[in-house]
Amino acid sequence: MPHVQDNHPPFIIEPVKSLRGELRFMGDKSISHRALIFSSLAEGVSHIFNLSHGGDVTSTMEILSRTGCRIIDAGDHIEVHGCGTGGMQKPDKELFCGNSGTTARLLSGVLANQKFESVVTGDESLSRRPMLRVIEPLRLMGAEIDSDNGLMPLRFKPSAGMKGITYEMPTPSAQVKGAIILSALHLKEETVIIEKSLTRDHTERMLGLPVKFEEGKKIISVSHRFAPFRKDYEIPGDISSAAFFVVAGLIFPDSEIVIRDVMLNEGRTAYLNILARMGGNIRIEKTRMMGREPVGDVIVKSSRLRNVPIDKEIIPMIIDEIPALTVAGVFASGVFEIRGAHELRVKESDRISSLIYNLLKAGVNPAEFEDGFRFEAEKLNQSPSFMSFGDHRVAMAFTVLSALIPSGGTMDDTDCISVSNPDFFRQLKSISQF
Repeated sequence: MPHVQDNHPPFIIEPVKSLRGELRFMGDKSISHRALIFSSLAEGVSHIFNLSHGGDVTSTMEILSRTGCRIIDAGDHIEVHGCGTGGMQKPDKELFCGNSGTTARLLSGVLANQKFESVVTGDESLSRRPMLRVIEPLRLMGAEIDSDNGLMPLRFKPSAGMKGITYEMPTPSAQVKGAIILSALHLKEETVIIEKSLTRDHTERMLGLPVKFEEGKKIISVSHRFAPFRKDYEIPGDISSAAFFVVAGLIFPDSEIVIRDVMLNEGRTAYLNILARMGGNIRIEKTRMMGREPVGDVIVKSSRLRNVPIDKEIIPMIIDEIPALTVAGVFASGVFEIRGAHELRVKESDRISSLIYNLLKAGVNPAEFEDGFRFEAEKLNQSPSFMSFGDHRVAMAFTVLSALIPSGGTMDDTDCISVSNPDFFRQLKSISQF
């Protein structure tokens, strides 16, 4: 089982023969962020059950606390005393988002509407990620935002007057869409958002926003009348964190994993469909609704996989699962190819470069493109030394790959995994057969 040497790093990943058992995951990260923010904008007390305790969600919670929202750990749930849409308080210092792009972008839509100045910062990785995509629509709404050439830190000043807009998304982004919606919740005027390419719909789904489809485009309408109200949120298990174990269950021999009560929003399960097309033995049971989101159990068994074409149109729906799918592609027959994934360049790392570096270390010789990569794996190297590049999903993907190599492998650093799933290694150990 993975363990840390006394001279850490590197982190040693020992080989595993098979995987068997049941897993449950902490609350979905995307919904956890939104439940906290919506509760903070509501009047009164909201209760959140199964909130993610990953570092990214903790960043959102700490910023909300610093701007006047009272958040209490009540044991089996989190209690949030909301400030209302106009009730935030000026923080005493800069607001630090850590590694969380979701925190920075979603809260931009809230901070742009406040009556005080604030500064939002992030760690080294987040400070390299593009923010113009969220700054530009908020400026169209009247926001006063300064940045470092489109990068963090972001400086928010009280606006002379915010207004509703009609905005057609130039780049698919659920985070940018969410920021615009959160800003519009403060306004009486209607804001209309038009999506040519579908993205995750948690924000509009959780708020119950009116949505229609015309000429192949999704149209979302929002204004102050949809401002959040106090409520209870029960958050299903994180389907993106589960992806690494779904893939592991398919590629490890003599394996079967049952994942309980996991999110099954169709905007998040596209990777399951791809793996099923690859020949993956995946079964979904006990489906039901948890709030406005579908949940259920996912059962995966060892399978003989073959790579299949992946349509560019589906990339926004699988962008976070591409590292896990890449590992599945290594152990599948035929050519694995990802194209149309420019967004990978501006994630926690340049994920195209990060994945290619580690594939080369594994003995795979990929072709690199500006928007993706292609490879056909044959014989893998023994005892490869991988790098996480400070990227949680890269680290988890190549931990899984290492555990399937007879000699195991090493990772330079795994601390980054805690931003999304601090339980990762405990979960892997609990189902490992040696």
